[in-house]
Amino acid sequence: MIAAASDATVVLEAGARSGSLNTASHAATLGRPLGALPGPVTSPASAGCHRLLREFDAVCVVNADQVVELIGRVETGGGSETAAGGGRAASAPQATPEEVRVLDALSTRAPRDVADLARRAGLGAGEVMAVLGVLQLDDVVAYRVDGWVRRRRRAT
Repeated sequence: MIAAASDATVVLEAGARSGSLNTASHAATLGRPLGALPGPVTSPASAGCHRLLREFDAVCVVNADQVVELIGRVETGGGSETAAGGGRAASAPQATPEEVRVLDALSTRAPRDVADLARRAGLGAGEVMAVLGVLQLDDVVAYRVDGWVRRRRRAT
């Protein structure tokens, strides 16, 4: 299950193949605050939340106060700040549709080459290279010897 308020997204007990993970991935790509409330580590219904915590640097929330705190925090280029009414900060960059597609195709662990990213994103190799250049300048992706990876966001 997924709960969205203002621009924050909180996932509650999502399975490994939950549709909530796709929604949460897009929210993270757009720089929206992302929280996860997993159940027991041994529960299959918690696998998705644990993945969000590990791969998308979601904030682990365990009570209503922490959810309210997350809703009030808005990611900006230099960290997070509180915005009046919990809305998105005016200075927060909006991802283009091409950037979202390339970011969805990237992994934080498995480097991928441009041809693989183009296939996964449904874009041409030239488009992918242009998007990767912009994302690299924004310090969102990194090039390694064996391909491109998505940088992990760090909680502030």
